[in-house]
Amino acid sequence: MLVTRHSEACSVLADSRYVPPPVRQGAPVGTLAWLRARVSRFSSGEEHARRRATLSAPLARLGPAALREAARALTAARRGEWRDVPTEVLGEALGFAEPGRLAEAVRAAAPGYLSGEESGAADAAVAELVKLAERAAGPEDERIALVTLLLQAHASVEGLIGNALAHAAPGVAVDDLLHETLRHDPPLKVTRRVDRESGDEVVIDLVAANRDPEVFASPERFDPARGEAPHLTFGAGLRPCPASRHALALAAGVLDALVEIGAGR
Repeated sequence: MLVTRHSEACSVLADSRYVPPPVRQGAPVGTLAWLRARVSRFSSGEEHARRRATLSAPLARLGPAALREAARALTAARRGEWRDVPTEVLGEALGFAEPGRLAEAVRAAAPGYLSGEESGAADAAVAELVKLAERAAGPEDERIALVTLLLQAHASVEGLIGNALAHAAPGVAVDDLLHETLRHDPPLKVTRRVDRESGDEVVIDLVAANRDPEVFASPERFDPARGEAPHLTFGAGLRPCPASRHALALAAGVLDALVEIGAGR
């Protein structure tokens, strides 16, 4: 089933009958499939609640304002070369060392983390990330949570920045630009659920739901003055993104620096 209306998407996301699609179980320790079977994103029920709590604990210690400033400063120091900046800033805040190794491993593992496509390179990258996490956290579930935060943030934040830059215009405030980009041009285009009673897959078209004319005036128009519209890019209902403020802060910091660099030219 394909869901395109905002109200229908909200109903699915708020209904415990709809759970994430199953992931492969029993994979060797340290591989991509092993990691995906142990994260909150692909869990449900009590397991999801427990893993989400473990994920949320380190986030509670991170101030979005500090992340924004760190992303701005690093982007400025690199004269606008912003790729990997969100990963390195978040990694340092979470206690990771060796930012170069960290960013390389995250880049290699992140695509498969979302898609489930396994490869030797992705497995090696996950093993490297778990090893790097040993210095930042204690028990295995805490290390997995830190790796999860990095992988989930990488594609979403860098995708958000890239999409926002495509819509940037003189005089448009960074925060307004990001809010409207999240609605109009989200980095993640669809999200999936499975009806645990029937086994049927439900595909939520986030682009269509975020442009539902019953919710958004002139939905096809990119309008930074729209403000914080009720888009579904960060999820809703039972499983909203636990790091939405942190993701926005990292993206905003990069864009702050790019605006400053552009104004100084």
